[in-house]
Amino acid sequence: MEQPKTIIIMGVSGSGKTTVGRELAEKLGYTFYDCDDLHSVANINKMRNGVPLSDVDRASWLVSIRGLIAKTQASGENTILACSALKERYRLTMIDDDHRPTFVYLRGSEELIRSRLAGRRNHFMQETLLRSQFDDLEEPHDAITIEIDRSVQETVREIIEQTGCQP
Repeated sequence: MEQPKTIIIMGVSGSGKTTVGRELAEKLGYTFYDCDDLHSVANINKMRNGVPLSDVDRASWLVSIRGLIAKTQASGENTILACSALKERYRLTMIDDDHRPTFVYLRGSEELIRSRLAGRRNHFMQETLLRSQFDDLEEPHDAITIEIDRSVQETVREIIEQTGCQP
């Protein structure tokens, strides 16, 4: 039996991870998880108040994501996760040798993403934190990189093509 697939849609806040991830999961018939839902109340409150998270703040969150990946893999569930995964060490913390997800990096300019964030409502991540996200970002070298200057449907189509996943 083939191992279940896990695709992690990564990038800075406002790059479209949740929107693209939900659409991709729907097209492929996978389960979607937004890793923001795994943040502690303390982390969410920090971000709501415009305070960037530290590596210490993120540590338990990354362990929770690793647990989610292991759980879904063990249950045979194909999944799409939306997760910033900004630094290489974060990505390494989230995975182990038995559960190797495919990373899809949604890349865009700070100007484009800032304009998207300005139009977003009811999200705890403040636009003022975008610069800190770009400062933390270590672009992955082992991910599928997708430019976000196109429609969600075109982005999803390209991800499906590049991952070889079949709906």
